[in-house]
Amino acid sequence: MDGTIRSRRRALIKDRVRADGFVRASALAEEFGVSVMTIHRDLDALQTQGWLARVRGGATAAPSETFHGDIAQRRTAMAREKRALAAAALEQVRPGDTVMLDESTTCLHLAERLAERAPLTVITYFQPVVTMLAGVPGITLIALGGEYFPAYDAFLGLYTAEGVAKVRADTFFMSTTAVAGNRCYHHSQATVQVKRAMLASASRSVLVVDHTKFTRDGLYALAPLSHFDLVLADDGLPVAEQRRVRDSGATLTVVGVP
Repeated sequence: MDGTIRSRRRALIKDRVRADGFVRASALAEEFGVSVMTIHRDLDALQTQGWLARVRGGATAAPSETFHGDIAQRRTAMAREKRALAAAALEQVRPGDTVMLDESTTCLHLAERLAERAPLTVITYFQPVVTMLAGVPGITLIALGGEYFPAYDAFLGLYTAEGVAKVRADTFFMSTTAVAGNRCYHHSQATVQVKRAMLASASRSVLVVDHTKFTRDGLYALAPLSHFDLVLADDGLPVAEQRRVRDSGATLTVVGVP
């Protein structure tokens, strides 16, 4: 019974934060008749799931330098840049390849065009890609299971990472929440776990990032840029930042945006 009450409260908190943009922990505690500490635990859990970001005094669902929103918000952000990056990433795919895709909306744009390179084998844990490519002629689809995270519409965590370790790909395409100090970061530890497993299970890895990722901060270190065989970034990335990326030892290709 207590678990059901907690789940309902957290669902209501999630909806409130998404509707209002920001809520105070003290106000939520008063509204639900629980302690502020209980609300803090609720906010921690919702942050782990990717629904919101903890901030001083409460929580926010508004995209910011440290929180890029849930999947619905991410799908509408930087769409032109993501389409251009997806077109450049497609040039790295050859018929007959096995490719891995992460849960980024940038790679979702790439998935939309993969039939152009069929036959292919596609490995992913991202539900929208599974839905998009299921039954597409020439595409062999391997969907990885695990714990489902609704905010990411993806399966993440230990069981997903263990599934990755059982397969091998020619190329892994991924994006990330933030790039700082020439290192990739993400807010979700469960996501980092799976992406690291995919990096280890692919012969090549390609990082696909729009320039706004270089203005954000992340929580969990994922991998240095030099770990990737290729970094694709749009031409909105300042020249000084481009120079820093190349100085790190990473191979950078700057993609023009129509």
